[in-house]
Amino acid sequence: MAGKGIVKFFLIALTLVSILQFIYMIPTNRVEKEADTFAQTICGESNQACLKLKRSAYLDSISSEKIFSIPLLKSFTYQELKSSQLNFGLDLKGGMSVLMQVDLRDFLRSLAGNRENADLEEAITQATAAQKNSQANYINLFVEAWQSVAPDKPLNSLFKRNDSLRDRVNSNTSDAEMTAILREEADKAVDNTFKLLRERIDKLGVVGPTVSLDKARDLILVELPGVENPERARKYLQAAAKLEFWNVHRISDSGIQSGFREANEKLRKIQEGDVLTDGSVDDISSDEPILVEDDSSNIDSGAVAIDTPDSPDFLGEQGPLFDIFTLNDGSFGLAPMGTAEKNKRKAITKMLEQPGIKELFPRNTLFLWSRTPFKDIDGVVTDQYELYAIKKERGTNKAPLEGDLVTDAFASPDPTTGELAISLKMNQEGAMIWGQMTTKAAQDNNREIAIVLDSSVVSAPRVINPITTGDSQITGNFDVQEAQDIANILEIGKLPTGTQVIQEQLVGPSLGAKNISTSLTALMAGFILVLAFMIFYYGSAGIVSIIVLFLNVVFMIGAIASIGTVLTLPGIAGIILTIGMAVDANVIIYERVREELRAGKSLTMAIKDGYKHSYSAIIDGNVTTFLTAVVLFSFGLGPVKGFAVVLMIGILSTLFTAVVVSRFIFEWWLDRGKTVAFWTNTTKNVLAHLDIDWMAKRKRFYVLSGAI
Repeated sequence: MAGKGIVKFFLIALTLVSILQFIYMIPTNRVEKEADTFAQTICGESNQACLKLKRSAYLDSISSEKIFSIPLLKSFTYQELKSSQLNFGLDLKGGMSVLMQVDLRDFLRSLAGNRENADLEEAITQATAAQKNSQANYINLFVEAWQSVAPDKPLNSLFKRNDSLRDRVNSNTSDAEMTAILREEADKAVDNTFKLLRERIDKLGVVGPTVSLDKARDLILVELPGVENPERARKYLQAAAKLEFWNVHRISDSGIQSGFREANEKLRKIQEGDVLTDGSVDDISSDEPILVEDDSSNIDSGAVAIDTPDSPDFLGEQGPLFDIFTLNDGSFGLAPMGTAEKNKRKAITKMLEQPGIKELFPRNTLFLWSRTPFKDIDGVVTDQYELYAIKKERGTNKAPLEGDLVTDAFASPDPTTGELAISLKMNQEGAMIWGQMTTKAAQDNNREIAIVLDSSVVSAPRVINPITTGDSQITGNFDVQEAQDIANILEIGKLPTGTQVIQEQLVGPSLGAKNISTSLTALMAGFILVLAFMIFYYGSAGIVSIIVLFLNVVFMIGAIASIGTVLTLPGIAGIILTIGMAVDANVIIYERVREELRAGKSLTMAIKDGYKHSYSAIIDGNVTTFLTAVVLFSFGLGPVKGFAVVLMIGILSTLFTAVVVSRFIFEWWLDRGKTVAFWTNTTKNVLAHLDIDWMAKRKRFYVLSGAI
């Protein structure tokens, strides 16, 4: 056998790598046992929720500590070791599986310049409804909807003003060409969303996450094995990281208080069924706001000018709006419009946005709620959320400053208050816009600027002095984990397109433990049955096949762990399938060796020629299976892709062990003057009987057919 030195090198290298992967498990298991002991000491053994929390806290605290060292090479932290060893998938370890649909609605609005367009909105609405019952991609559904909504308007009329499309889109661009261009741009956005989401998940701290993209349907499958806080993971995944800086109305501004009072009165009359037609201000059909005198220019920056009428209805908060919404009386600043409980926010927003009501407020007003409940004067967190009135720029829905101009974000304590804050750094363009906004706000009685993350107001600080450096801070009653999560999301960047969770599944660890037990039982049972058959049928040659089969499994597990592939139930099925294929390769080789021995060749020549004549059949069978695995990997998602990876690794490992290593063992054994039996005495007797019986039947056939 040529190249014995190369075979020895790879055999030793693969063995060392595989052993090292198993060694990695020793220190991590020790740390995890310490975490279990720590959690049980604090929580006892019955409080499972407390045990999970304290165990997770202990592992988080030690994740960056060095727990294992290889002399003269490297030291490893717990997190590095955990990431380097074999990790179990969702079905074996338990955890969370989320199927997300990439939302292209805002992407289309952005390409259209974020301008208000009734036909565009109707086409998007129809396409979204059609997507629920269709396998077609969203762009094709949108184009069909647009052609139905506006048959006399070419598709290019929506997008020809977009600067990024100006070189490819003009008045002569056909709808078919526009469809191809939109699909190309959508593919880029989806791919970027997938990449950013994968980077974001890497910072979540989950070991062995799986993120897969189905480009044909704009679907992203996320599997988070071992996740112990599904709510945190859900927020982390769905956060688009859309950071915006908006100017705001104050409660003392013209038309604000009167708008709320008139809205409450109109809603009350609508609820009672009263319709007035006398042309008075109580007429429901009136869309004109009642304005009050704006004296904000005469007030001190710290004072509150609130126009509070003596109307009994207002003081008693009677009416559909004031029954669930408390108007700001100046006790908690100027920027909030008022407060409401969490479960009342949706109803209030719906009231304020309905036709005939939203016209009571200044034009281009957008109502947004605070992200968290506010604190009272004593610093106690209440159950009330604040409502803010955002000032939109005329003709656009885009914020004056957005998070794409942020270059860095990190969590740190505020040096003045000690409260956790998220510090932001902006690029040159962002610093210029931020300087203009803060200058204008500072000169306008130190007006507030709302910092909005994913359509929720994180904070609305007053601007005392202009900020021209591009540095800023976000505060919002964050805990350590929440502040770090938001900073990570902002640092990576906002997702180019939003995502919607269309399917979510939680798998308990007990089910995962049962799957592991069942899988290992099946694996061991299959291994033992194969071992018994090979030794019974092939004698001492069967022992060699078992040795290389064991090495095959060890090398596979080492390779799976080394490249970071997560082992799942389909992966274990791939290992079992590989065992069968490896045995099949040994059977082909041994049967060819038997044929050579029957032809009268020596054992050495029989082994040499048997291997030589077996290569074509073994390689053909394994190459076709490998190509099938490549197809599964290319088009599959999640478990299917994992099965394909394990199968490809198994095929390569099988070709090395069953073909190369087994022959190396035979030749090494023969060089020592030993002999090898390719069948047992029982097998010989059975074969002899079969041969005699077969020859007798063949002779009878020839006699009866007249051949002899």
